[in-house]
Amino acid sequence: MQEGKERIENEIVVFPGITLSFQNDMTESALCGQKAEKDCLEINYCRKGHIGWTTTDGRIVHLGPGDFCVRTKGLCAGSGRTIPNGQYEGLAVCIDLKRFEQSPPELLKETGITGRMLTEKFCCRSDLGSEGFGEAHYAVFFGNEKTKAIFEGFYNKKEVFQKPYFRVKTLELLLFLGETDSGQGKEAGKYRPEQVETVREMHEYLMRHMEKRITIEELAQKYLINPTTLKAVFKEVYGESLALHMKEHRMEKAARLLSETNDSIARIAEAVGYGSQSRFSTAFKEVYQMLPLEYRKVHAGRGH
Repeated sequence: MQEGKERIENEIVVFPGITLSFQNDMTESALCGQKAEKDCLEINYCRKGHIGWTTTDGRIVHLGPGDFCVRTKGLCAGSGRTIPNGQYEGLAVCIDLKRFEQSPPELLKETGITGRMLTEKFCCRSDLGSEGFGEAHYAVFFGNEKTKAIFEGFYNKKEVFQKPYFRVKTLELLLFLGETDSGQGKEAGKYRPEQVETVREMHEYLMRHMEKRITIEELAQKYLINPTTLKAVFKEVYGESLALHMKEHRMEKAARLLSETNDSIARIAEAVGYGSQSRFSTAFKEVYQMLPLEYRKVHAGRGH
């Protein structure tokens, strides 16, 4: 175990029964010091690094940058917690279910969003019956642009504006969870942590080399993973196939280059992995409903 330092900022009361804490951790492993409080719901967000917990029934919760999970506080109490890269930054929103039921935020009163509703939705295994309410289940969500906008809104605010922003973003987070289908959460443990980490490394490599067309077989050989497993784990982690995911990122980069640079269409096509300008234009129109030159005329100088 590598020696390190841990910093957890004091809990901030956002609403009655709802607290917020920011966390920075540079220890590689430790015991999770939480008490087994099944009447508290916790939303953990990983901003940087990676963090993992072993649950009381032996499964693994693993979060990478942008990921978050909804769980009962103490689901991982007394078990091992790991920081694979020796660094973790994130936050936790903790909800005291009883107090939340008694004094919900005014804006949520007519939405049907309650602590019990969220717990039953994300943290209750149907096969456990009433005895198992909220004790052995959780939901893990892989980050996207929408969730990033919610969580990043908690950071980098002037002190005088912090409390109002914390309240607004907490309400936005609860509203998001309220309208989110529970099936969109991914139960951790389906794939081994090392498989998830391999796919994340592969994703970072692909993002750095968008100008290259790298096949599934080449990736499988490079990262020593079965092609079928690679595709399955990738879809589990990122919510869509590798081809569709990379096409979206290629087009986002192309849109940014079109609006922020004077590079030719041919050069931009090459930068995002298209040897044919016509194929690039067709793909771009499928995503943005206009050809690259049209997009540039509309967005030039605005940024993406």
